[in-house]
Amino acid sequence: MPAAEPPGATSGARDRRGRGLRGPLAPAGSPLHRTRAERFDEQVLDAFERLERRYVRELAAVDVAVEDVPPPADAGPVRLGDVIAGLGTRPPVLVVYRRAVEARATSPREVEDLLREVLAEQVADLLGLPPEQVDPGYGQG
Repeated sequence: MPAAEPPGATSGARDRRGRGLRGPLAPAGSPLHRTRAERFDEQVLDAFERLERRYVRELAAVDVAVEDVPPPADAGPVRLGDVIAGLGTRPPVLVVYRRAVEARATSPREVEDLLREVLAEQVADLLGLPPEQVDPGYGQG
């Protein structure tokens, strides 16, 4: 025989420890439902899009990727991004390391500023230009 529920209790309304409903708070597909990594990916694409508008022809075949962490290095500071040169028919790839950028920034605004700088440096490296020419706002964030 099932145990009787206390008066006023509704079945399934609370978990067994009384902590309330469990599960997603926002419906799938809504902006609130995105993960931190998905929001970061969107920020990277937004920052790259700004540069891509300035250098349409030069960046048309360039891919952008986000990795969680950089590969281990022997020494030196942790890299925030890398440029992987294109080989054969493969286009060059600009890689941003999410966890490294998030660890360096202390606010969402700093993440945006840091992404702009990292991508400006990568595009400058790829095009052989100074970062200040690629993004006039470079270093002012």
